Amino acid sequence: MSKQVKISGRQFMVLTTLFTIGSAILIIPSGMAFLAKQDAWIAALVGVGSGFLLVWIYNTIATLYPRMTLVEIIETLLGKWLGKTISLLFIVTLFLSGPTAVLYDVGNFLTTQIMPETPALSVNILFAVIVVMGARLGIETFARSAELLFPLFILLYISLVILIAPEIKLENVEPVLEAGIGPIWPAALSFISVLFLPHIVLLMIFPAVNRIDNARKAFFNGSMFGGLMMVLIVALAILVLGPDLTARSIFPSYFLAQKISIGNFLQRIEAIMAVMWFISLYFRATIYIYGIVLAIAQIFNLKDYRPLILPLGMILVVMSVVIYPNVPYQQMWDGTVWLSYTLSIGLLLPLLLLCIHVIRKLLSKKRTESKG
Repeated sequence: MSKQVKISGRQFMVLTTLFTIGSAILIIPSGMAFLAKQDAWIAALVGVGSGFLLVWIYNTIATLYPRMTLVEIIETLLGKWLGKTISLLFIVTLFLSGPTAVLYDVGNFLTTQIMPETPALSVNILFAVIVVMGARLGIETFARSAELLFPLFILLYISLVILIAPEIKLENVEPVLEAGIGPIWPAALSFISVLFLPHIVLLMIFPAVNRIDNARKAFFNGSMFGGLMMVLIVALAILVLGPDLTARSIFPSYFLAQKISIGNFLQRIEAIMAVMWFISLYFRATIYIYGIVLAIAQIFNLKDYRPLILPLGMILVVMSVVIYPNVPYQQMWDGTVWLSYTLSIGLLLPLLLLCIHVIRKLLSKKRTESKG
């Protein structure tokens, strides 16, 4: 990554927060309520605790190789050809599972909830255009944009929490742990598979932060802040809608906003609240695309990543309308393939890199001692 490309720790924290929330704010309460019922909020807290460990692992790798992206770290530890092969496989599968799925969520959400007469392809094209624009302008530009839009995002989030509070029914979370702790674990795993395991992509932009110590703090703070915000969303969905209705809803948080009614005057403001979701969806998709094109450029030793963005954006639009034939297929995919995939790239891959780093250090130390 070019040394001239720099963002502040604050900007990295904002990007991490928005990436953490991403599409999870729309879809995660439903799956968690299906698995853990009224205890979904407990599973979300367990997921945040697990996320702490994952972020520590990513921070450790990034600190050991402070000015290298993930692709450069893989190539350094695994060798040129094996490293490039694994990186290419990682990037191709990530493209199909990451930004493509996010764009599908955007089109599915808008065409089912807000604009049912509009073709999903049209929505996807419009959203992909601004994603491509953001990625092409570079990380410094969209990091500043995130910093500017973040106060609006927080304002809308706080408004949602305050305005929906009168609808809370505490009996919806009772009895606590009715089915024991068994259902908590798969629900927590579902939580971290969407929120924290994809964070390995952020190692592609970690070197862009001007100070490494600030980057570590920003990575941790952004991840935990986004995770706790999602815990509150899950809890509110259960408290207001109940576990059964939350589990049956495709987009529970949108349905949650529809429940806002203050004195029969302030109501039906879910379209305004949707702005919050579009902000997080946009930055998650843009970070995915930026990280992917940067990785491709590094794998093939290209001087500039920008010529790759438009073709990749066109492929993104096409794949977004064919990746999931229907909603049941998407739910099956998210519960099986996505879970296994994110565990392999978000947990097994970084652990493998750490193990290889330790082995190489030990071998290097033995050689030094034998020469001495």
